[in-house]
Amino acid sequence: MTAEAPTAPVDPTAAPAGFDPGAEAARATAAILHDTLHGTERGVVVDSPPGAGKSTLVVRAALELAEAGRPLMVVAQTNAQVDDLVLRLAEKNPDLPVGRLHSSDADPYDKALDDLASVRKSAKAADLAGQAVVLSTAAKWAHVPVDEPWRHAIVDEAYQMRSDSLLAVAGLFERALFVGDPGQLDPFATVGSEQWAGLSYDPSASAVTTLLAHNPGLPQHRLPVSWRLPASAARLVSDAFYPYTPFRSGTGHGDRGLSFAVASDGSGPDRVIDEAARSGWGLLELPARHTPRTDPEAVRAVAAVVRRLLDREGATTSERSPGPAPLTSARIAVGTAHRDQAAAVRAALADLGVSDVTVDTANRLQGREYDVTVVLHPLSGRPDATAFHLETGRLCVLASRHRHACVVVCREGVGELLDDYPSTEPVQLGTLVKFPDGWEANHAVLAHLAEHRVGWRP
Repeated sequence: MTAEAPTAPVDPTAAPAGFDPGAEAARATAAILHDTLHGTERGVVVDSPPGAGKSTLVVRAALELAEAGRPLMVVAQTNAQVDDLVLRLAEKNPDLPVGRLHSSDADPYDKALDDLASVRKSAKAADLAGQAVVLSTAAKWAHVPVDEPWRHAIVDEAYQMRSDSLLAVAGLFERALFVGDPGQLDPFATVGSEQWAGLSYDPSASAVTTLLAHNPGLPQHRLPVSWRLPASAARLVSDAFYPYTPFRSGTGHGDRGLSFAVASDGSGPDRVIDEAARSGWGLLELPARHTPRTDPEAVRAVAAVVRRLLDREGATTSERSPGPAPLTSARIAVGTAHRDQAAAVRAALADLGVSDVTVDTANRLQGREYDVTVVLHPLSGRPDATAFHLETGRLCVLASRHRHACVVVCREGVGELLDDYPSTEPVQLGTLVKFPDGWEANHAVLAHLAEHRVGWRP
């Protein structure tokens, strides 16, 4: 009896021979639209990894429903998301009658909407009657009374919507398409929710979690391709944050490039930039030390990396353009865990003469895209690892905003810190255990970054 040769492990993110990402994405989209337009269930759920074309799907579904003569409402979570969807709809179909339902605040919407003849804006839903598509935030829709519900609704960023917000608008529509990213940050709540843990009507749970708990038979789809993340990042992000719904990059390892006209000066920031340009990832590791949250040395290191990215006159190549595109400040972002860290980085960048690079927390960077990101690791310099800093979605957002490269700035010792603070969150009966948890995801990301480590003692 002869022994069989061991089978090589399968990489779920590796494109098989003949894999066509465009065709795979098109098939998934066609199935989603079929269930949305022709299905009989009251809801359709779509899981989308980072950069998979979620907003494109929402806009296309809205257009097809409108063209089929089915007026609909669109629910988003922030005014910026609503305005972005309105602009996208107007770009795709300038003649489509669109309603922007807004608040009574002094500056309730993006003034760019004033230039769109087909967009009617009002703080009263009655003024928008007859529009093919009406868009607003969940908070605004919750105060809209209707005599007859819309036949259709689209809920964007459904995983970032709390279930109590869904309950407040559920009477406004008959059927809905729920689209969101399950790997991003959980819905935000200002009060404790332990008393509801495990209950099917937990108001702090995401809208999708509660929806599926009560309607397990609803059609569920996923978008299989990320058009944002490069091939160097898709496998790590998929394995670490989406182990049960793996996805692939829409590009191959040689389809994108990052180069610099100015040679390295040999410093730590320049060496980690070159490593990130070569491999897609870079870890600039500072000496181990317990520090204040706004660690001055780490903040200056983040600012130095950004300054050198600009000074070295970077250029990107990709499937989007035939020639190199300059790496401008508008295409660079800095991500942090806390607002005071973001403020400290902005001040450090201003000292270096940089004022127009996006610097924000993971919460505010969610849904946005850049060519290069620089991340201050949430656990850098900390004496402990709290549930906030171990939240899976926070690290996922920070690690998945880039099209070309991500540089992480961190102090040594995070691995040991994780081992000293294993996951000890109590398990509540009746709740779904979120996998992977933040402890495991942090270890997975850290192990990968260790292969691209540049030590620096400033």
